[in-house]
Amino acid sequence: MGLTRYFTNIGHRFSEAIWRLGAGARLFWLTLISSGESFRRFHLTIREVYFTGVLSLIIIIVSAFFVGMVLALQGYNTLQKYGSSEAIGVLVALALVRELGPVVTALLFAGRAGTAITAEIGLMKATEQLSAMEMMAVNPIARVIAPRFWAGVIAMPILATLFSMVGILGGYLLAVPVIGVDAGAFWSQMQENVDWRFDILNGAIKSVVFGVACTMIALFEGYDAPPTAEGVSRATTRTVVTSSLAVLALDFILTSFMI
Repeated sequence: MGLTRYFTNIGHRFSEAIWRLGAGARLFWLTLISSGESFRRFHLTIREVYFTGVLSLIIIIVSAFFVGMVLALQGYNTLQKYGSSEAIGVLVALALVRELGPVVTALLFAGRAGTAITAEIGLMKATEQLSAMEMMAVNPIARVIAPRFWAGVIAMPILATLFSMVGILGGYLLAVPVIGVDAGAFWSQMQENVDWRFDILNGAIKSVVFGVACTMIALFEGYDAPPTAEGVSRATTRTVVTSSLAVLALDFILTSFMI
Protein backbone atom coordinates (compact mmCIF):
# COMPACT_ATOMS: atom_id res chain seq x y z
CA MET A 1 0.00 0.00 0.00
CA GLY A 2 2.84 2.36 0.85
CA LEU A 3 4.62 1.57 -2.44
CA THR A 4 1.43 2.21 -4.40
CA ARG A 5 1.00 5.60 -2.71
CA TYR A 6 4.63 6.43 -3.44
CA PHE A 7 4.26 5.79 -7.19
CA THR A 8 0.91 7.59 -7.17
CA ASN A 9 2.57 10.69 -5.73
CA ILE A 10 5.31 10.48 -8.35
CA GLY A 11 2.74 10.25 -11.13
CA HIS A 12 0.77 13.14 -9.69
CA ARG A 13 3.85 15.36 -9.48
CA PHE A 14 4.90 14.41 -13.00
CA SER A 15 1.47 15.17 -14.47
CA GLU A 16 1.35 18.46 -12.56
CA ALA A 17 4.77 19.42 -13.94
CA ILE A 18 3.63 18.63 -17.51
CA TRP A 19 0.46 20.66 -16.96
CA ARG A 20 2.41 23.65 -15.66
CA LEU A 21 4.81 23.43 -18.59
CA GLY A 22 1.89 23.48 -21.02
CA ALA A 23 0.18 26.33 -19.16
CA GLY A 24 3.42 28.33 -19.22
CA ALA A 25 3.84 27.74 -22.96
CA ARG A 26 0.23 28.85 -23.52
CA LEU A 27 0.79 32.04 -21.50
CA PHE A 28 3.97 32.71 -23.49
CA TRP A 29 2.08 32.35 -26.76
CA LEU A 30 -0.76 34.60 -25.57
CA THR A 31 1.82 37.17 -24.50
CA LEU A 32 3.40 37.19 -27.95
CA ILE A 33 0.13 37.57 -29.83
CA SER A 34 -0.99 40.32 -27.42
CA SER A 35 2.26 42.25 -27.77
CA GLY A 36 0.97 44.34 -30.67
CA GLU A 37 -1.85 45.68 -28.53
CA SER A 38 0.51 46.40 -25.64
CA PHE A 39 3.02 48.21 -27.90
CA ARG A 40 0.34 50.79 -28.65
CA ARG A 41 0.71 51.75 -24.98
CA PHE A 42 4.51 51.59 -24.99
CA HIS A 43 4.72 53.94 -22.01
CA LEU A 44 3.63 50.96 -19.89
CA THR A 45 6.65 49.00 -21.07
CA ILE A 46 8.96 51.96 -20.41
CA ARG A 47 7.58 52.21 -16.88
CA GLU A 48 8.29 48.51 -16.31
CA VAL A 49 11.80 48.89 -17.73
CA TYR A 50 12.40 51.45 -15.01
CA PHE A 51 10.95 49.11 -12.39
CA THR A 52 12.85 45.98 -13.46
CA GLY A 53 16.03 47.55 -14.85
CA VAL A 54 16.82 50.92 -13.31
CA LEU A 55 15.85 49.87 -9.79
CA SER A 56 18.14 46.83 -10.13
CA LEU A 57 21.21 48.91 -10.99
CA ILE A 58 22.54 49.18 -7.45
CA ILE A 59 22.76 45.45 -6.79
CA ILE A 60 24.08 44.82 -10.31
CA ILE A 61 26.84 47.44 -10.10
CA VAL A 62 27.98 46.57 -6.58
CA SER A 63 28.00 42.83 -7.31
CA ALA A 64 29.86 43.32 -10.60
CA PHE A 65 32.53 45.45 -8.96
CA PHE A 66 33.34 42.84 -6.34
CA VAL A 67 33.11 39.94 -8.80
CA GLY A 68 35.62 41.69 -11.05
CA MET A 69 38.03 42.24 -8.16
CA VAL A 70 37.74 38.64 -7.03
CA LEU A 71 38.41 37.42 -10.58
CA ALA A 72 41.49 39.64 -10.82
CA LEU A 73 42.83 38.47 -7.46
CA GLN A 74 42.24 34.78 -8.10
CA GLY A 75 43.44 35.06 -11.69
CA TYR A 76 46.66 36.80 -10.72
CA ASN A 77 47.52 34.14 -8.14
CA THR A 78 47.02 31.43 -10.78
CA LEU A 79 48.65 33.14 -13.77
CA GLN A 80 51.68 34.23 -11.73
CA LYS A 81 52.70 30.59 -11.33
CA TYR A 82 53.06 30.29 -15.12
CA GLY A 83 54.59 33.70 -15.72
CA SER A 84 51.49 35.02 -17.47
CA SER A 85 50.30 37.63 -15.00
CA GLU A 86 50.01 40.21 -17.80
CA ALA A 87 47.12 38.19 -19.26
CA ILE A 88 44.92 38.92 -16.27
CA GLY A 89 42.88 41.41 -18.32
CA VAL A 90 41.99 38.68 -20.82
CA LEU A 91 40.93 36.32 -18.03
CA VAL A 92 38.70 38.89 -16.36
CA ALA A 93 37.12 40.06 -19.62
CA LEU A 94 36.41 36.60 -21.05
CA ALA A 95 35.05 35.25 -17.77
CA LEU A 96 32.66 38.19 -17.46
CA VAL A 97 31.59 38.56 -21.08
CA ARG A 98 31.13 34.87 -21.81
CA GLU A 99 29.72 33.49 -18.57
CA LEU A 100 29.58 35.47 -15.35
CA GLY A 101 28.06 38.61 -16.83
CA PRO A 102 24.91 37.02 -18.28
CA VAL A 103 24.57 34.27 -15.64
CA VAL A 104 25.09 36.32 -12.46
CA THR A 105 22.97 39.15 -13.85
CA ALA A 106 20.14 36.69 -14.55
CA LEU A 107 20.36 35.22 -11.05
CA LEU A 108 20.32 38.69 -9.47
CA PHE A 109 17.49 39.73 -11.78
CA ALA A 110 15.43 36.70 -10.71
CA GLY A 111 16.07 37.43 -7.04
CA ARG A 112 15.22 41.12 -7.21
CA ALA A 113 12.94 41.90 -10.17
CA GLY A 114 11.50 38.42 -10.73
CA THR A 115 10.19 38.06 -7.21
CA ALA A 116 8.73 41.57 -7.32
CA ILE A 117 6.90 40.79 -10.58
CA THR A 118 5.51 37.54 -9.17
CA ALA A 119 4.34 39.16 -5.95
CA GLU A 120 2.76 42.10 -7.79
CA ILE A 121 0.78 39.97 -10.23
CA GLY A 122 -0.12 37.47 -7.50
CA LEU A 123 -1.54 40.27 -5.37
CA MET A 124 -3.42 41.66 -8.37
CA LYS A 125 -4.98 38.23 -8.81
CA ALA A 126 -5.74 37.88 -5.09
CA THR A 127 -7.50 41.27 -5.00
CA GLU A 128 -9.39 40.39 -8.21
CA GLN A 129 -7.90 43.24 -10.23
CA LEU A 130 -7.30 40.92 -13.20
CA SER A 131 -10.91 39.74 -13.08
CA ALA A 132 -12.07 43.35 -12.94
CA MET A 133 -10.09 44.10 -16.11
CA GLU A 134 -11.81 41.23 -17.90
CA MET A 135 -15.21 42.53 -16.72
CA MET A 136 -14.35 45.92 -18.29
CA ALA A 137 -13.30 44.24 -21.58
CA VAL A 138 -9.61 44.96 -20.94
CA ASN A 139 -7.23 42.17 -21.90
CA PRO A 140 -5.08 41.52 -18.77
CA ILE A 141 -2.45 39.77 -20.88
CA ALA A 142 -1.92 42.85 -23.05
CA ARG A 143 -2.32 45.31 -20.17
CA VAL A 144 -0.33 43.58 -17.41
CA ILE A 145 1.69 40.61 -18.71
CA ALA A 146 3.09 41.77 -22.07
CA PRO A 147 4.59 45.11 -20.89
CA ARG A 148 6.40 43.35 -18.05
CA PHE A 149 7.62 40.61 -20.37
CA TRP A 150 9.15 42.98 -22.91
CA ALA A 151 10.56 45.14 -20.13
CA GLY A 152 12.47 42.14 -18.79
CA VAL A 153 13.70 41.19 -22.26
CA ILE A 154 14.93 44.75 -22.85
CA ALA A 155 16.44 45.27 -19.40
CA MET A 156 18.37 42.00 -19.09
CA PRO A 157 20.94 42.57 -21.91
CA ILE A 158 21.53 46.14 -20.72
CA LEU A 159 22.10 44.99 -17.15
CA ALA A 160 24.40 42.18 -18.32
CA THR A 161 26.44 44.67 -20.36
CA LEU A 162 26.76 47.00 -17.39
CA PHE A 163 27.72 44.05 -15.19
CA SER A 164 30.57 43.10 -17.54
CA MET A 165 31.78 46.70 -17.88
CA VAL A 166 31.79 47.38 -14.14
CA GLY A 167 33.36 43.97 -13.47
CA ILE A 168 36.23 44.73 -15.87
CA LEU A 169 36.66 48.12 -14.18
CA GLY A 170 36.82 46.41 -10.78
CA GLY A 171 39.40 43.96 -12.07
CA TYR A 172 41.45 46.82 -13.50
CA LEU A 173 41.38 48.82 -10.26
CA LEU A 174 42.68 45.82 -8.33
CA ALA A 175 45.17 44.52 -10.90
CA VAL A 176 46.86 47.76 -11.95
CA PRO A 177 47.02 50.17 -8.95
CA VAL A 178 47.03 47.51 -6.20
CA ILE A 179 48.84 44.46 -7.62
CA GLY A 180 51.04 46.37 -10.05
CA VAL A 181 50.14 44.84 -13.42
CA ASP A 182 51.06 47.03 -16.38
CA ALA A 183 48.01 49.02 -17.53
CA GLY A 184 49.00 48.86 -21.20
CA ALA A 185 49.33 45.09 -21.11
CA PHE A 186 46.01 44.78 -19.27
CA TRP A 187 44.03 46.65 -21.94
CA SER A 188 45.99 45.67 -25.07
CA GLN A 189 45.80 41.92 -24.46
CA MET A 190 42.12 42.24 -23.61
CA GLN A 191 41.38 44.08 -26.86
CA GLU A 192 43.44 41.60 -28.86
CA ASN A 193 41.90 38.42 -27.47
CA VAL A 194 38.25 39.31 -26.83
CA ASP A 195 36.39 38.63 -30.07
CA TRP A 196 33.25 40.54 -31.00
CA ARG A 197 31.42 37.58 -32.55
CA PHE A 198 32.48 34.62 -30.44
CA ASP A 199 32.62 36.38 -27.08
CA ILE A 200 30.56 39.58 -26.91
CA LEU A 201 27.76 38.49 -29.28
CA ASN A 202 27.43 35.09 -27.63
CA GLY A 203 27.17 36.75 -24.24
CA ALA A 204 24.47 39.08 -25.57
CA ILE A 205 22.50 36.13 -26.95
CA LYS A 206 22.69 34.41 -23.57
CA SER A 207 21.44 37.50 -21.78
CA VAL A 208 18.44 37.80 -24.12
CA VAL A 209 17.53 34.12 -23.63
CA PHE A 210 17.91 34.45 -19.86
CA GLY A 211 15.74 37.57 -19.94
CA VAL A 212 12.96 35.71 -21.73
CA ALA A 213 13.19 32.72 -19.37
CA CYS A 214 13.41 34.62 -16.07
CA THR A 215 10.70 37.12 -16.94
CA MET A 216 8.31 34.49 -18.29
CA ILE A 217 8.78 32.28 -15.22
CA ALA A 218 8.09 35.22 -12.91
CA LEU A 219 4.99 36.20 -14.87
CA PHE A 220 3.62 32.66 -15.00
CA GLU A 221 4.18 32.01 -11.30
CA GLY A 222 2.36 35.22 -10.42
CA TYR A 223 -0.47 34.62 -12.88
CA ASP A 224 -0.89 31.01 -11.70
CA ALA A 225 -0.52 31.72 -7.97
CA PRO A 226 -3.45 30.78 -5.71
CA PRO A 227 -5.22 33.99 -4.57
CA THR A 228 -4.04 33.72 -0.97
CA ALA A 229 -1.13 35.13 1.02
CA GLU A 230 0.40 31.66 1.31
CA GLY A 231 -0.08 31.02 -2.40
CA VAL A 232 1.67 34.25 -3.39
CA SER A 233 4.57 33.57 -1.02
CA ARG A 234 5.06 30.06 -2.44
CA ALA A 235 4.88 31.40 -5.98
CA THR A 236 7.56 33.95 -5.16
CA THR A 237 9.81 31.21 -3.80
CA ARG A 238 9.20 29.04 -6.88
CA THR A 239 10.18 31.99 -9.08
CA VAL A 240 13.66 32.19 -7.58
CA VAL A 241 14.24 28.43 -7.57
CA THR A 242 12.87 27.74 -11.05
CA SER A 243 14.57 30.76 -12.62
CA SER A 244 17.95 29.85 -11.11
CA LEU A 245 17.74 26.26 -12.34
CA ALA A 246 16.52 27.39 -15.77
CA VAL A 247 19.38 29.87 -16.13
CA LEU A 248 22.03 27.29 -15.26
CA ALA A 249 20.50 24.65 -17.55
CA LEU A 250 20.12 27.10 -20.43
CA ASP A 251 23.69 28.32 -19.89
CA PHE A 252 24.97 24.78 -20.37
CA ILE A 253 22.84 24.22 -23.48
CA LEU A 254 23.80 27.53 -25.09
CA THR A 255 27.49 27.11 -24.25
CA SER A 256 27.52 23.65 -25.83
CA PHE A 257 26.24 25.16 -29.10
CA MET A 258 28.48 28.24 -29.00
CA ILE A 259 31.82 26.54 -28.42
